[in-house]
Amino acid sequence: MKTVLIHGLGQDASAWKDVIPLLPDKNVLTMDLSELIGSGTWQELSNGFAARIDSLEEPVLLCGISLGAVLALDYAAGNPGKVRSMLLIAPQYKMPVLLLKFQALLFRLMPQSSFAESGLSKKQFIALTTDMARLDFTQALNNITCPVITACGERDSANSRASRSLAELLDCGEFAEIPGAGHEANTDAPEFTAQLITRIQARG
Repeated sequence: MKTVLIHGLGQDASAWKDVIPLLPDKNVLTMDLSELIGSGTWQELSNGFAARIDSLEEPVLLCGISLGAVLALDYAAGNPGKVRSMLLIAPQYKMPVLLLKFQALLFRLMPQSSFAESGLSKKQFIALTTDMARLDFTQALNNITCPVITACGERDSANSRASRSLAELLDCGEFAEIPGAGHEANTDAPEFTAQLITRIQARG
């Protein structure tokens, strides 16, 4: 089983650099979503991600944070036989429309240089956040039968409720709070994140 680490919006694959050395199972794949996003539509990103996972010959454990968690959730709902288990950090299963619209507005006000380190352009950020506002996976959750840990940073108030709710809605879900962490728990708390990955690896 391969563990796939999927970063969030504004991050790249290096966001997992402090987590990977702490994992006992080194059969790990990271990917840069900037290589899959195209013009910035959700469908392009989702299709590119699915094609990458489909190309793997072994079953997977999907570990995603924020945008990465949404991608993992979407893929698992459509491909339950491929996904053995998941760790979803700061996930949303029904997109917070007002929050995404506010984010898109902020992105419009920010200079292009602010997006340089993410590997995405300002236009791609705006297009993706705007497009994602329509997503709602509530009806697809019944397709997910693998073990799932949903997690959220102790200081990530924007995603705490959805993370807890998702764990309750999933047949094999459980919730874990990440002490001291904000939204980017993989960089704020790599040790605890690695512990959660190790725990869900054992259940895959």
